[in-house]
Amino acid sequence: MGAIEVLRGGTLTTVQDQGRKGYLQSGMPRAGAVDSYAFRLANLLVANPPQAAVLEATLQGPELIFKEEAVIAVTGADMAPQLDGKQLPMWQAVQVSKGSVLSLGTVKSGLRSYIAIAGGIDVPLVMGSKATYLRGSLGGFKGRSLQAGDRLKFLDSEGVDTSLLGKNLYKYKDSLVDYLEAEEIRVVLGPQDDHFTKASLETFLNTEYKLDNRADRMGCRLIGPTLEHRQGPDIISDGIPLGAIQVPGHGQPIIMLADRQTTGGYAKIATVISVDLPKVAQSKPGDKLEFRAVTVEQAQLELRARAEEIKEFSKLLARKSENTKKYFRVKVNGEEFSVEIEEVE
Repeated sequence: MGAIEVLRGGTLTTVQDQGRKGYLQSGMPRAGAVDSYAFRLANLLVANPPQAAVLEATLQGPELIFKEEAVIAVTGADMAPQLDGKQLPMWQAVQVSKGSVLSLGTVKSGLRSYIAIAGGIDVPLVMGSKATYLRGSLGGFKGRSLQAGDRLKFLDSEGVDTSLLGKNLYKYKDSLVDYLEAEEIRVVLGPQDDHFTKASLETFLNTEYKLDNRADRMGCRLIGPTLEHRQGPDIISDGIPLGAIQVPGHGQPIIMLADRQTTGGYAKIATVISVDLPKVAQSKPGDKLEFRAVTVEQAQLELRARAEEIKEFSKLLARKSENTKKYFRVKVNGEEFSVEIEEVE
């Protein structure tokens, strides 16, 4: 069993996994990683199962000291990660020595970074998940964000396939980085688009909206032209799907995210398609978004394409390395070092 100590918690760093399933009917939000794409790839890079718990850092990342050696990967927003004061490559599996310090700064692009550790973060399961639900003060590490002095355990990396070290997703770097700054968000209209005037629907789909400062894991408030309801904003309360765009009486849209309430009584003009939710998750206050309507069938095709992309990534990372790099741990004068050796002709 390995451990990390928190030297600096960052703006908002929490333990997250895929979220807790099967409790919406009881009023319990699913929680989990807001950017499911970066979360999934972080675990993939260190050969973790899809549900393994990681650290999600928002706006400004944490500073962590590793009490045992580990294999890690950092994905998502670019927080200029450093390991022992030197730049750490993102979207790549990296070996970390005992006593090394991982530091993430303020975001350069995107909003949320994900730190996966081979073996996964070891915190108790609450309702079948390790995800932190902040408003309920449950799950994760004591139900809260990380603070200086906290000590987390991770499952020992012994036995992890170290052939992954050095492997990366640089081949896909352009697409991995592009989504962090995306402005177009595709939506399926409804389920209550008929509650809005025709002019409001046209405005919603043809106008730029800006993210308000009031944005968190529960949802993103948008600022833009007021959307008018035909007969008021209220409906009989119904379920709120991930990505639903509610429009209360003030006429400003709100995109509902991982920690959203399970039901609500405001009309929903549209729902963000699954593959574009990571774009919303990486949007920060002040960013601009534009919405484009697609059909349910188009949304499903995009979701299938994303699943195939993940499979392609998995095959790429599982493939035996064709290079001659080898990794060693050496000790010089009592100090340990990670050494990479490559044979050249």
